[in-house]
Amino acid sequence: MTARILIVDDQPDIRKLIKLTLQHLEDADVHEASDGSEGWRLAQNLRPDLMLLDVMMPGELDGYQVCEKVKKDPVLGSHTKVIMLTARAQQEDLAQGSKVGSDAYLTKAFSPLKLLDLVDNMLGRTA
Repeated sequence: MTARILIVDDQPDIRKLIKLTLQHLEDADVHEASDGSEGWRLAQNLRPDLMLLDVMMPGELDGYQVCEKVKKDPVLGSHTKVIMLTARAQQEDLAQGSKVGSDAYLTKAFSPLKLLDLVDNMLGRTA
């Protein structure tokens, strides 16, 4: 079964790094969005199995707001896992991620191997 993964990050280099890392997943359909609003629209259309969601993004919606919308959505909430990506790793940041329903929190700069392990875990696979 092909897993749909949505990367939402305003930094093109980060999206490229994540996409290159996820290339190793043979059965993944990877999509990208450059801001929270685009990410929310794509999430509604794609119904991804997993979102890799940057916390700090310009525009109408930041990562916390997108995560909260996804988790409160009747279709996406029970289906889509969300990994929050951020350079901010203070206790209040982790608490905010938990409050909006994120399934995991990964701080930048992260190890590609750690990312792959986390993605496999979120998708219910064994590494």
